Amino acid sequence: MCGIVGFTGRRDATPLILEGLKRLEYRGYDSAGIAVVNNGDMRVERAAGKLAVLEGRLAGEDLPGHLAVGHTRWATHGMPTTANAHPHTDTAGAIAVVHNGIIENATALREWLVGKGYKFRSETDTEVLVHLISDLYTDSLEAAVVAALRRVEGTYGLAVVSTHDPNTLVAARLGSPLMLALGENENFVTSDAAAVVQHTRSVVYLDDGEVAVLTPDEYHIVDLDTTRIEKHVSVVDWDNETIQRDGYAHFMIKEIFEQPDAITNTMRGRLLEDEGSAKLGGLEMTDDELLAIDRVVITACGTSWHAALIGEYMLEELAHLPTEVEYASEFRYRTPLVNERTLVIGISQSGETADTLAALREARRRGARTLGIVNVVGSSIAREVDSGIFIHAGPEIGVASTKAFTCQLVALAMLTLRFGRLRAMSVLQGREMVKALKCLPDLTRRVLERSEQIERFAETYALAQNALFLGRGYNFPVALEGALKLKEISYIHAEGYPAAEMKHGPIALIDEMMPVVCVAPRDGVYQKIVSNIQEVKARRARVFAVVTEGDEEITEMADQTVTIPETIDPLTPLLSVIPLQLLAYYVAVRRGCDVDQPRNLAKSVTVE
Repeated sequence: MCGIVGFTGRRDATPLILEGLKRLEYRGYDSAGIAVVNNGDMRVERAAGKLAVLEGRLAGEDLPGHLAVGHTRWATHGMPTTANAHPHTDTAGAIAVVHNGIIENATALREWLVGKGYKFRSETDTEVLVHLISDLYTDSLEAAVVAALRRVEGTYGLAVVSTHDPNTLVAARLGSPLMLALGENENFVTSDAAAVVQHTRSVVYLDDGEVAVLTPDEYHIVDLDTTRIEKHVSVVDWDNETIQRDGYAHFMIKEIFEQPDAITNTMRGRLLEDEGSAKLGGLEMTDDELLAIDRVVITACGTSWHAALIGEYMLEELAHLPTEVEYASEFRYRTPLVNERTLVIGISQSGETADTLAALREARRRGARTLGIVNVVGSSIAREVDSGIFIHAGPEIGVASTKAFTCQLVALAMLTLRFGRLRAMSVLQGREMVKALKCLPDLTRRVLERSEQIERFAETYALAQNALFLGRGYNFPVALEGALKLKEISYIHAEGYPAAEMKHGPIALIDEMMPVVCVAPRDGVYQKIVSNIQEVKARRARVFAVVTEGDEEITEMADQTVTIPETIDPLTPLLSVIPLQLLAYYVAVRRGCDVDQPRNLAKSVTVE
């Protein structure tokens, strides 16, 4: 969840580290720090709050050196204070560590180290690491780090520097993403390629249990038994220009408006119109193997979980394939009933979501086939599953996911086509769906043309304390997603419900002060949700409705309506969610919230 940047080379390290940390601000954090090694000395500067606070402390300071590590921290163990900020150093100030993850046996290790006379200056589990490395150091930083990690239980992505080894940067990974970025006479380590892509696109992804040792001119990788490992060098296929705001006020609104192109990229080369099917190159299963699947389990977290719910509806209705959706955080601690005839699908924008990754590992351990739907090439999930579908949405910087959600739905629709054509879907039905998918980019552009109208509506809701989102059928998960977006970035308490369930409790909350957002396109359950809206209006609620173009019945009942073009029922969520994304965005802006970096949230959740 936090950001790591490390550098060893010929250039001045401090500006490179600070530049890299700025590129990682989108991930969410609450403190920052840097450690620089120079001529046998170590300088460390840390600060609670945003990176600008750290930069203020460094203003006018000379922090020379060619070896450094930097970090943006999202608090787990210990409050977000300067004392708890990374890097952490040993007593002598000779070793510095930055760390993502959680050391589960930190308490026991801390007690052991205190017994040996070590004094702790923070509440963090990370400080245990640096004292442990110091205790085990003899004449090699690499050997000390490997020895320390053999005693550690938990997860980590870490980078270590020392005055004893003035050109050496040691990095290790277990359950928290980390990669090497290879330049000319310089090398980096980072938790996210965004930090270094302006310097090099050549990266090596570390796998669990691997330790990397970097100098300006070379690197090598070993496991915890010190066996050398050869790794493939990958090339990042996007550049620095891709992660600029391009004149938009925030990344979130930029990414909302990128959805037509992102959807096009997700579908490119994959739709087979004549066959009424889809070609998914990463789905490494034959027709016979796909037909042998008799049950699908989709596991995910947050926004990806909402996409999974819609995928469940698609797979069951159109492919007649029994499907369940599980929160990854619950799936991994249950005794899931999966076997070799079960396909377990993990959905994650980053491909690093800790719970989803652990759920997929558990599924494989129990004999199930696994499939990942991810956005980040080279991510942990992409590398570990049996098959994969990349959504090709491009980098998503805003913490609140938007374009990744709609592209996940497109990927699930194409997977449904693939399964459906083998099972229950006729070629005519398949062609109809392919045709509808191809129309989506233009239809989403038409919805985005309503943005100014939605911005005006947002003024009505900016002072609300609570909101209720209602939907039915394919659009019940859209109601959940709309509520999540509003609470994530505007801090308004919002809940999503199946519209019919409103009568079983939430209706007690409804009065003239409670805005109710109804997702009500003209689909198979249209008349049912009309009745639900009438029940809401009878309690004097203000109703904001998303309806199909030409709908007069709900338009007369609702206080405000936004229209979407008509499409087939399974694809309505791709259109109906966009007004809710825009509503959340404009409400948050009116309330003066930090849209791209909402409080307490991080883009990639790599801890439990």
